[in-house]
Amino acid sequence: MDNKTPIHLTVRFWTVSLALLFSNGAQFACADKRPNVIVIFTDDHGYSDLSCQEVLPDVRTPNIDKLAGGGVRMTNGYITSPQCVPSRAGLLSGRYQSKFGLETNTDYVKGGLDGFGDAITIAERLKKAGYATGMAGKWHLGKPDKISTHGFNQVFAKNANRPGTANFDLDGKDVPLGPESTGMYHIDACSAAASAFITRYKDQPFFFYLAYRAPHVPLDPPKKYLDRFPGEMPERRRKALAMISAVDDGVGHVMETLRKHDLEENTLFFFISDNGAPLKIHKEDKPGGGPGWDGSLNDPLNGEKGTLMEGGIRTPFVVYWKNKLPAGMAYDQPVISLDVAATVNELAGLEEDAELDGVNLMPYLTGKNLAAPHEALYWRWSGQIAIRKGQWKYVALEDREYLFNLDQDISESKNLLPENKKLAAALRADWDKWSQTLNPPGVTDGSRAAGQQYFDWYLDGKRDIGQREPAKNAVGEETLSDTQSKTPPENNRQDPTRLFKQRDRNEDGFVTLEEYIGDPKNRNVPALTKRFKKLDSNGDGKLQLDELKE
Repeated sequence: MDNKTPIHLTVRFWTVSLALLFSNGAQFACADKRPNVIVIFTDDHGYSDLSCQEVLPDVRTPNIDKLAGGGVRMTNGYITSPQCVPSRAGLLSGRYQSKFGLETNTDYVKGGLDGFGDAITIAERLKKAGYATGMAGKWHLGKPDKISTHGFNQVFAKNANRPGTANFDLDGKDVPLGPESTGMYHIDACSAAASAFITRYKDQPFFFYLAYRAPHVPLDPPKKYLDRFPGEMPERRRKALAMISAVDDGVGHVMETLRKHDLEENTLFFFISDNGAPLKIHKEDKPGGGPGWDGSLNDPLNGEKGTLMEGGIRTPFVVYWKNKLPAGMAYDQPVISLDVAATVNELAGLEEDAELDGVNLMPYLTGKNLAAPHEALYWRWSGQIAIRKGQWKYVALEDREYLFNLDQDISESKNLLPENKKLAAALRADWDKWSQTLNPPGVTDGSRAAGQQYFDWYLDGKRDIGQREPAKNAVGEETLSDTQSKTPPENNRQDPTRLFKQRDRNEDGFVTLEEYIGDPKNRNVPALTKRFKKLDSNGDGKLQLDELKE
């Protein structure tokens, strides 16, 4: 576990990039123009689903591959959580989100967003430094009309094929904040919004957060993208590949816009997924594109979204900055999404902030610093805990403990804890110490989460978990259930949190009458409308979790 071990640099790095480092080092240090920053954040996008990962032959991402070929591909790139809301909070704040009480999706309807509201986002930092700031895509951290309070001047919040919320149009012009009406496929609309923003702010430093809702369900690619993937394959796989292809087209469109305005060499790119793919264990190819496996894959990693196994938290992770970073480099040391904020903070010339939990990656990626960026990385999510230190990773859920050597066993297939108990104990002690910085400290309750079943299947090899209809667990994610309640959700008063998450289909923290009714066939059932109006105590036409509990 020697953290001073030099990084494993590819042959391409040494043959192609040493000259670049010496010729451009002075330029990098003395640059008088702060870089633009674009962060692309995909959704439930598995580790293997970029063709530059060279894992699976069916995925095709030529534009993203060009970024990796001209920059750095992180082979051990991590996210802070295996779930959407906390993962996004960690990225944008640059802090472990459990420090401010936003650990699971459910937390954001229980006041967890208050902690995020107090955190300083990348956008807020850069806005104070004179950057133009904007976003497009999925927000998932509160109401879309409040996004500007987190530092984003320009907002184009759209994550589905229905009107989003925007205060600028695709010509880059300001409009009153309200529904956007492009009528475009949501991925294409977000790409167009990013390009419009770049064109508008081409003469000043800018930060843009492009958060595609892809390949997250519902799987909704148009024929244009589906036709790129003919042949026999699971339909859910075809739809995921099509959505990822739409994202790739968007990356190409953004790059064309940067080149048009001669901005490519002064723009730092990050491409990351918010967590691994949800497989629902069996990867059932259900008809339609709704809840279930999203068609994406995590090979060769073990686990999936909702676990602290590698398949839940190690994701695609590419960094690109033309002529500032070595081209075609595969960087093997562990890094994490927290590093985005720390890197950008320093490059923008802002004062170092001790609250940031990441590190500036530039010295490590240019070869100036050959040490590991992090002594250790930590995770806590819904009763599961994990720590990675060097090649060693310790994972636990209640009294179930595992130790893996990831350099030798990327698939977490062999538990080495029995013969390395002292090492495991030391890692657990490190995690326990770190956990005292969290809110609340220590291990959180995961008794109602899907973790036990996932650990049974992925880590203990138990294969007696049948293919059953998905239910919802306490953290708002689908899981497998031995018994599925026959009681209609609208009449089930045993678990209002589960009902709330089932009904909140656009995940904005509120349930409308349409969402509450659910099946369109039930729209003419007076009892449901009457029940909704009774629960809607403030008469605003939408329910919050507290109202549903009444």
